[in-house]
Amino acid sequence: MYILDGHTPVPTEDMRAYGRMFKDPDARRVARDRVGVLNVSTVFLGTDHSFGDGPPLLFETMVFGLSDEEPCDRYSTWDEAVAGHAAMVAWAKENQP
Repeated sequence: MYILDGHTPVPTEDMRAYGRMFKDPDARRVARDRVGVLNVSTVFLGTDHSFGDGPPLLFETMVFGLSDEEPCDRYSTWDEAVAGHAAMVAWAKENQP
């Protein structure tokens, strides 16, 4: 489990601190944009989604509003997530349904 200290992920075993972070969805939101009918959302996940294969993947960008599979990218740092979000917004502008 991880919590955010500002924009820095910090490992924790404190379930209360972890739970507090998830009470407020804005506390873990990196960015959110609407692009036409699509919604691009980037959030801090709080758990490592690399599943032991490489550095921890703690942030995720998804595009919602497509009829087929929704694009998803994961990142290790806040800065990578911000850059990935911008790239996904650009992708969404080019791929409107």
